Amino acid sequence: MKGYVQVYTGNGKGKTTASLGLAIRAAGAGLKVFIVQFMKQGMYSEIKALKKFDNIVVEQYGAGQFVKGKPSDTERTKCRQGYDRLCRIIEAGNHDLVIAEEANIACLCGLLSEEDLLHLIDIKPEHIELVITGRNAPESIMDKADLVTEMTEIKHYYQQGVTARVGIEK
Repeated sequence: MKGYVQVYTGNGKGKTTASLGLAIRAAGAGLKVFIVQFMKQGMYSEIKALKKFDNIVVEQYGAGQFVKGKPSDTERTKCRQGYDRLCRIIEAGNHDLVIAEEANIACLCGLLSEEDLLHLIDIKPEHIELVITGRNAPESIMDKADLVTEMTEIKHYYQQGVTARVGIEK
């Protein structure tokens, strides 16, 4: 089966949810899934759930704190480790679906470059489905992708002071 490049971007809720839904669908079909979460660290509800699948691997490469302003050296190191691991996974070609979660945000924060993300697309074997998520996807990535979905926020209860809820947003 031919693999394509998908990008989930935009300021609306649902980018991670969509990519993880795709991961579960792929796993249910017997496909091997590898997920790198950039800029995240912690036992989120989705991590607990995905551990129940033998054919889904999730690795986190973040310092466990929100990046505001200039990223820390720890965040830079973690991100580079995640990127290098992701390149090795893609080049090995042993997975059917590879998800680079929050890679667009890592690019926006200067932890990854557009060239880094374009390189992921360039090295992708024909059979791998590659998904890149995160707000503010660079134009060059969207241009090179086969499918781009933009989540648009119309209304969000966060604006009324509702914080992230376990099982729904985290």
